[in-house]
Amino acid sequence: MNMKQLEKSWFPWPLASLMVVMMFLPMGKPLTSQSNDRNITLIRDYCSTYYQTEETYFFQNFNATFSSLRWQLLVNRLRYAVARTLVNGASVWGRAWCRGYVSTANCVACFDYAVAQLRVCGHVDGGHAFYNDCDLRYDTYDFYTNPYVDRSYVDRSGIYLCGNQSASQPTSFIQTVDGLLSDIKYATPKTSDFYVASIRQIRNGNGNVYGVAQCVENISHAICQDCINARYTSVTKCLPNTEGMSLDMACFARYSATPFFNINQTIDIRNILQGHSSNVTKFGGAIGGAGLFIFLVLWLMLQLWKKPKKTKEGEPDLDEAIKYNYKHLQSATNNFSEENLLGRGGFGKVFKADLDANNIVAVKKIEVGYTSKAKEEFENEVKLIGNIHHRNLLRLLGWSSEGSNLVLVLEYMSNGSLDGFLWGAKKGTLNWKQRYGIIFGIARGLHHLHNESHVKIIHRDIKSSNILLDHDFQPKIADFGLARFIPDDQSHLVSSRFAGTLGYTAPEYARHGILSDKVDTYSFGIVTLEIISGRRSTDMNFDRPSMDYLLEHAWTLYENKEHIKLIDETLDVSHYQKEHMMHIIEIALVCTQSPSSERPNISEVILMLTNNRSVLNRQLRRPTLVDYDRRIRIGS
Repeated sequence: MNMKQLEKSWFPWPLASLMVVMMFLPMGKPLTSQSNDRNITLIRDYCSTYYQTEETYFFQNFNATFSSLRWQLLVNRLRYAVARTLVNGASVWGRAWCRGYVSTANCVACFDYAVAQLRVCGHVDGGHAFYNDCDLRYDTYDFYTNPYVDRSYVDRSGIYLCGNQSASQPTSFIQTVDGLLSDIKYATPKTSDFYVASIRQIRNGNGNVYGVAQCVENISHAICQDCINARYTSVTKCLPNTEGMSLDMACFARYSATPFFNINQTIDIRNILQGHSSNVTKFGGAIGGAGLFIFLVLWLMLQLWKKPKKTKEGEPDLDEAIKYNYKHLQSATNNFSEENLLGRGGFGKVFKADLDANNIVAVKKIEVGYTSKAKEEFENEVKLIGNIHHRNLLRLLGWSSEGSNLVLVLEYMSNGSLDGFLWGAKKGTLNWKQRYGIIFGIARGLHHLHNESHVKIIHRDIKSSNILLDHDFQPKIADFGLARFIPDDQSHLVSSRFAGTLGYTAPEYARHGILSDKVDTYSFGIVTLEIISGRRSTDMNFDRPSMDYLLEHAWTLYENKEHIKLIDETLDVSHYQKEHMMHIIEIALVCTQSPSSERPNISEVILMLTNNRSVLNRQLRRPTLVDYDRRIRIGS
């Protein structure tokens, strides 16, 4: 008898549900944190092993349910949303849950990543993705009306995730965290929304500890208490590390020495704690009310009294970027030797640098004609991009501008650039789930540059060699710091000299220098076709009489309803995955439409990728193709 038969016979469905989840989630095993980026750190995900027979109606309901959840999070600004769609017996139930401290924008962004993660499950009848700041689950039955009818269904160990840095004063840190979590554990089930966020000053030390606990909204106070007790036991195993979290399907707990919510988001639990005290509460270490206000005033006054001082090596400057000594970087790269060379770009060479035993970075030596104005512009751009942080953007760690030497210090990506996995030595090693994750990550990175950063940035040179992959094959866009910055009041079409790469560049920009964010949309479409096909955009060596470039070849296949033939032959994909890939090909072709007004912006692209919205609500036209040979001759 399989799990579904058990569930439909005598087993209570919540127990069967939990058993299915536990098949995919080995609980009680600590995980090491791999990212400091907040809302899109994937902790665990699973896909059911049972397939849905009514594929067509299932996906219609799947998309409708997820669209409803997103609407509730975005428009109604909820942090806990449920939805159900039932058409022709193919019911899909969904639940989205964001942490109470997360903004609406970050909640929706986390939801979008979770949808992209679960969409790759295909037509299986259930899936669940746990992220740092949200989780998303769907199934074909009502799993959320009362997910825990008995306390015995609360998972005692859960998932727990620990940071990798130990506290400098472990004894006082452990005492402070234990006291904070003990109070939070007691207070959370007694609040109206099962949520507490609190701050406590570290005993006998400097700094604060930030703590949160939260239960889903549809369980009883007693079950919430039982769940939080289990999370407390689990997360304290991370001590004396400076960060830890624990979660299961019903509750969540986290502490950190680094702020992960705003001070004004704290919950006053002093009235709840009357009659209950932890060791640290007795000591009087809680920060709240007037004490917190005084602390903020003193901190602000201190910042105002600070005098400017000359930046030394290793000190933050230019908005969080660190200024490095050039000779130090020269030594770390073995005098910028060929042995340390990672690659060459349009603006210079990139070298691997060992700053110390545990700190490997990438050093980009900018090769431009040096002038005092070039140095000034370089430092201005470093200042602009120094505080741009996003999971899908390569992070600037530091810089150096001694004399004529202009150098950027960047994150080191162990897996190198995407092109090496598409047609290089590692060709064929990426499966479809990884490739789709890369496509989605590139879109999210561009969305941040276009719409979310403090200054609008149009990259202009999106290409496979500018997409780097971390240890987990998450993409990071490189070289955006050397792109043109577009002021908010000049986000319309502007003229500019050509600065892209032929084969990836939109026709209006390659021919006339007309620049808009739709230029990046076009390049994104080309890179997406490369990811699906495993071929270069300018590769004409197809195994057939055609000598078309990739875009023209893809369009010809699409016109003949044969775009399934574009899929990389090294991929072993299921029937559903092939249908999904054909849909992504259509999105890529929409991105390459001309004129640029026919292309979606990158926000619309993300909706297409996550919600499976039809891209054929307007008829696609044959893309405008650039004669690259002629263009190269003109430019030479």
